[in-house]
Order: sequence, then C-alpha cells, then structure tokens
Amino acid sequence: MDSITKNRQPLETVRAMVLRAYGADQVPAGDDWVRELGDGLFNVAYRVELRDGYQAVLKIAPPSAVEVMTYERGAMATELTSLALIRERTTVPVPTVDFADQSHELCDADYFFMTYIDADNLSTVKAGLPDHQRDAYGEALGATTAQLNSIRGTAFGPLDGSGPLSWREVFLGMVEDVLRDGERRAVDLGWDYSTVRAVLAERADCLDEVTLPRFVEWDLWDGNVMVRDGAIVGILDHERAFYGDPLIEHGFNAVELPAFGDPTAFLRGYGKTEFTRSERQRRQLYCVHLALIMIIETVYRELTDPQPYDWARARLTESMHLLGRR
Repeated sequence: MDSITKNRQPLETVRAMVLRAYGADQVPAGDDWVRELGDGLFNVAYRVELRDGYQAVLKIAPPSAVEVMTYERGAMATELTSLALIRERTTVPVPTVDFADQSHELCDADYFFMTYIDADNLSTVKAGLPDHQRDAYGEALGATTAQLNSIRGTAFGPLDGSGPLSWREVFLGMVEDVLRDGERRAVDLGWDYSTVRAVLAERADCLDEVTLPRFVEWDLWDGNVMVRDGAIVGILDHERAFYGDPLIEHGFNAVELPAFGDPTAFLRGYGKTEFTRSERQRRQLYCVHLALIMIIETVYRELTDPQPYDWARARLTESMHLLGRR
C-alpha cells in the first residue's frame, strides 16, 4: 500500500544528501545504488550503497504540505531521540545514526541516514517458521519490550520531559487529539464521537494507578523487528515513542483482542502473565486508542484499499464492547 506521506525524492536530491552526509568520496556513480524499501506507510526509506560498498538507509519525513495526524508531528525528531536513548540505556539492537539534517535545505523535510541491517523482517518470515521458532521470537520480543520499558522518564508524554506528571492527563489528551483529527476530516468511526469520549471519561480512574513514566516504544510489532539466525538483530521505526504506561505496548493488544494473535509467548518473555482488573481496564482503553488511530490514519494517508479501514473499525467495535457499549 502507498501513502501520500511518503516524501519520495529524485535521484539528484538523494545524491546531494549522500554528499552532505558522507562526503564527495562516497557519492556513487550511475543510478543503481539506491532503491526504495517498500515497508512502512509513513516515511519513505531508501537503501543506499555508497562508493566503498557501505550500505545505509535514508529516511525522509513526510512533505511539509501534507497534513499528518497530531501525534505524528515532529515524528522524526522523536525517532532520533529514541535511538539515542535506547543505545545509551539498553542493550536492545538499533541502527546507528550516521547523519541527520533538519535544515530543509535539500528537501522540504527532515531526513537522516542510519546503518542498514542485513536481516529478515519478522512479519515477512514468521508464517513460514515452525511453532517453536515463532514462540522463541515472541519471547524475545517480550523481553526486548521489557528492557525498553526499563528506561525511566521524569514526566509523562514527550521524550523531552516537557509533559505533565499525570498519566491520566497525557493519555486522555492523546486520545482527544486523535478524535479531533477524525472530526476535522469527518472520519466515520462507526460510533458517535461523543460516545467514545463518554466511555473514556467513565473509565479514566484506572489510569491514576500509573505513576512512574516509562519509555514506551508503542509501535513494536513484527513488521518493525529484524531477525537473523534465530535472534532479534534490530528494531526499527521509533518515531511514536513516549513516556507512559508500559501496558500500552503493542505486544499486550492481543490480551484483549484476539485479532492481534496469541500473546502467550510475548507475555512469557516480558515476564507478566497475570493482570489486575484495573490493568485490564487500562488495556481496554488502550485498544480504543489504537483502533481510533488505525481508522483515522487511513483517511489522512489517502489509502485506496478499504481493508485496513474495515479491519480497524471492527477492532474499535470489539473494544467498545469490552467497555460495555453495544
């Protein structure tokens, strides 16, 4: 699937970016040294082979004229901060950032180069693996997520620490941003916006149990995991990270919504297999938040395939049912 947020650039612009990042000696000749990587629906990414054979990935943020959802604004800066935090405070494997440019002199958006990870995307190979190997990767992903969540923040919300001390305030604000994004584009959720707001307000007390801000990757699903020889060798796409409640992580979605798969191996690797009533309620609120994003982003990205929209609407209905709405 394609998206209008992919900021594709002509070859000569990419060449100029390589020159700025690596110097004239590394600028390749010809036109077969760069190819677009097809994964992802937000940033465009290119695999680049430099003159000496070194391989890098170039990521370019969406065009400045394209409207993105509120929570996606400044996403590339968030990714760069995330990569630095992860590298400094954990042993989780992430690409090394070679060069970043926020000047907008060569194109209308931020971009950066990072090391290319020569490995398989877990979402691509998972279906062909035997059960024991899929479980092993699930456990590894749970352990990886737990290590990321060990990073502590000083406030909830943005990674720069500028957010408030209340997780309730941050989370409800995050959802309200999404709802306003949907209203601005008149996105049909299958539910009244007022009903969604009401159920969130009714159940918000459970959010007050979360008092310690933790690093949350949030988008750590199989498609952002690179594997080789039975091990996770890299995780990608960190632009949606924030300080919050670790239970909002992607791996926990299947606890409430079976459409996300079997969470058993992930939970075992994470080290959490039991949930209190309050934790389950928080998880249900987080499912609503995710489903809203998945519905509304299809409109912002102008996706022509109706399947993602239909699938996400079904998940929102399931989540609302969990919260007592019929």
